[in-house]
Amino acid sequence: MVCRIGAWRWGSRKQREKQEDLWMAHTELASAPGHPFYQRLNELLETERFDEFVEGRCAKFYAEKYGRPSLTPGIYFRALLIGYFEGIGAERGIAWRLADSLALRRFVSIALDEYTPDHSTISRTRRLIDLDTHREVFAWVLGVLADRGLLKGQRIAIDATTLEANAAMRSIVRRDTGESYEEFLRGLAKASGIETPTREDLARLDRKRKKRTSNKEWKSPADEDARIAKMKDGRTHLAHKAEHAVDLDTGAVVAVTLQGADRGDTTTLDATLGEAGMAVAEQVGREAEIRPEDKPKVNLAGIEEAVTDKGYHSGAVVKRMKAYGVRSYIPEKKQKGRRNWAGKAEEQQAVYANRRRVRGEYGKSLLRRRGELVERSFAHCYETGAMRRCHLRGQENILKRQLVHVGAFNLSLILRQLLGAGTPREWKNRFGRLVLTLYLLFTCRMNQKRFCRSRISASVAKCFLRSRTRLRRTSCRKSATCTPGC
Repeated sequence: MVCRIGAWRWGSRKQREKQEDLWMAHTELASAPGHPFYQRLNELLETERFDEFVEGRCAKFYAEKYGRPSLTPGIYFRALLIGYFEGIGAERGIAWRLADSLALRRFVSIALDEYTPDHSTISRTRRLIDLDTHREVFAWVLGVLADRGLLKGQRIAIDATTLEANAAMRSIVRRDTGESYEEFLRGLAKASGIETPTREDLARLDRKRKKRTSNKEWKSPADEDARIAKMKDGRTHLAHKAEHAVDLDTGAVVAVTLQGADRGDTTTLDATLGEAGMAVAEQVGREAEIRPEDKPKVNLAGIEEAVTDKGYHSGAVVKRMKAYGVRSYIPEKKQKGRRNWAGKAEEQQAVYANRRRVRGEYGKSLLRRRGELVERSFAHCYETGAMRRCHLRGQENILKRQLVHVGAFNLSLILRQLLGAGTPREWKNRFGRLVLTLYLLFTCRMNQKRFCRSRISASVAKCFLRSRTRLRRTSCRKSATCTPGC
């Protein structure tokens, strides 16, 4: 029996093959609904007048009359936001994803009959707009957070991580002579009496040397800002050092800096702490200017407490933080013997006060909070955000991308407050978890009903058997002399 439903007819791929029309009206192009996450993000940006802000800041970089039509600042910064939300590290990947997705086209307001920017256009716009403008965009995001009560600025945590540079170790050269690493080893082999050294000879000679790759002697010709450093997994790479200052009350990143990977934590702390203090002071002044009569949402006294790990501890650092008016919570490293405090009375007082604060219950809670929030910002920005390996060269270029990337992380805090999800993937996963939860609740409900029915039926059967047993049981005639087993 053949059943026909409506007016549909069987079709094959060969039947659908046809020559496309040369011209087509844009009204006839297929349109798709936008992604709900990006729609809400666009609503947020439009409410806060993001395009007007960046166009006003970037007007000085564009010609007024002549020249080729360029990428607008709104599209450029939205493209970099896509890099965080979609987990794309390279600008080539951002350009490809933007051209492939109809939802992202709608997010950046590019029609279907318009070309999306390629990677060279995005990189040229990045070089065109200076670093200070990217810092202003990051500060604008902090202002949006402050308006919604997601920035306090009283207690901050500071920590650093390494980012793998876009340069290979095999390409390093001597700073003094410009020799490559292999040429340098061949010169050492000839000096030791080996005229024609093999690769095994070079490897054996290299293993015997101490401090083989020192940043004072070697550099990368591709990225001179990169430094030789050990990564978290123990490998040696050319790398950069990213340092975050995170608000312990909300989880927002107040400041981000990019420095040399060979610099110690005690030498980079002041720069990040200074950036964070300036950012909080700027938001306090902004609130006083915009809402002078309202209750302030950002701490008027600025940063009062700073929490770090034991890598930042030294007597000089604790003394400087006390001079800044900031209470430090820095765990100490285990030391052999007793320290000599001769001529260091102020430093000794600051170190002992820091030790008492760390050992208290409040200090321990701050250290736990630091480990949670700072590592979370690293995981979202560099692991799922795909910036653990840099695809740009030069600290200025990397910091431009990093400021917008971390700014997107701060925007995700607002979206998590509005939608319950900070990224499109989290939105999708939460929907899947919701469906799974409803299914489990329904299944448990059905199983509970079946269990109750089975218990009721079992109790009814048991009562029936008891009643049948009573009916069948005969009374003993010798009631006076009967026993319990009679």
